[in-house]
Amino acid sequence: MIKTIKSELLTSIKNKRLNVFLLFLLSAFVILIFTKLSKEYTNTVALNIKKINVPDNEVILKDSTQKLSVTLKTHGFNWLKYYFQSPNVSIDFSNEVYKKQNTYVYTKSVSYLNEKKPFQNNVKLLGINPDTLVFKYDTNLVRKVPIRIEMDISFAPGFDVLNDYATIPDSVTIIGPHEVVESISHIDAEKVSLKQVKTDISQTTTLIFPENSKDLKFSVKEVTFIANVEKFTEGTVTIPVNIINVPQDISIKYFPKEVKVSYYTSLDNFNNIKPNDFRVSCDFNKVDENQFILIPELVKTPEGVKYAKLNQQQIEFIILK
Repeated sequence: MIKTIKSELLTSIKNKRLNVFLLFLLSAFVILIFTKLSKEYTNTVALNIKKINVPDNEVILKDSTQKLSVTLKTHGFNWLKYYFQSPNVSIDFSNEVYKKQNTYVYTKSVSYLNEKKPFQNNVKLLGINPDTLVFKYDTNLVRKVPIRIEMDISFAPGFDVLNDYATIPDSVTIIGPHEVVESISHIDAEKVSLKQVKTDISQTTTLIFPENSKDLKFSVKEVTFIANVEKFTEGTVTIPVNIINVPQDISIKYFPKEVKVSYYTSLDNFNNIKPNDFRVSCDFNKVDENQFILIPELVKTPEGVKYAKLNQQQIEFIILK
């Protein structure tokens, strides 16, 4: 029992000594850090360049030389800040650059930047590298191009799209360098895939910009894909056959004189369809020599018919003398 109490007392004393040692060690470390950070150091840091007052009709190309390193002298606390976030410097394209061929050139001295004071008062700028920045630019072109969408759409039985598919907006305005913008004929959008559709379609899809679009601006980034969907049905009408371009000195007899036309339209529009809304013609000029068959063509269909087809593919005829 006495041995146990003695052992616990020794352990407690050792732990207290260890805690005191760790406390002194931590205090010494903090003092060392503050001492180091309070001293001045000279080092080089990369700047983030912010371009301001660039003319509206021009664009600075992304492949321009836009990296600028500066040598600064300041105390350690500021350097600690710059390690987490690079300092910024603004370049005013209205008065701090000059044009040379197809570039803007920026050449400013250390004294100029010190006067401009892009840094705090306790930060001294000692050097700039490189001493010249070159910004390539091009004149902007504004162009509107259509939007193209790949579709994979299937409808529930008896349903179909009433009119053509459309997007809102139907085009995208591109602003950028002439050479790049002129090479773009259209903008694709993400594929629209829908199954068993039986209601109106309204789906937002994202535009797919070309790989060389880093210097371009687009009026929209996504579009709405729309279509009116209705219940459809099939109908059949009997239409007289009209023969055209028969020479005046020839008389013919043909059979059948009427053909059936099958059509597909919306249920709401079905009662509006009339036989005289269709026209079937055979062109005698298209008859080959020694041929006695006319090919009927559906040359007129009413509005609202999705598609129509002839059930008769040939019209036989004979020439009367």
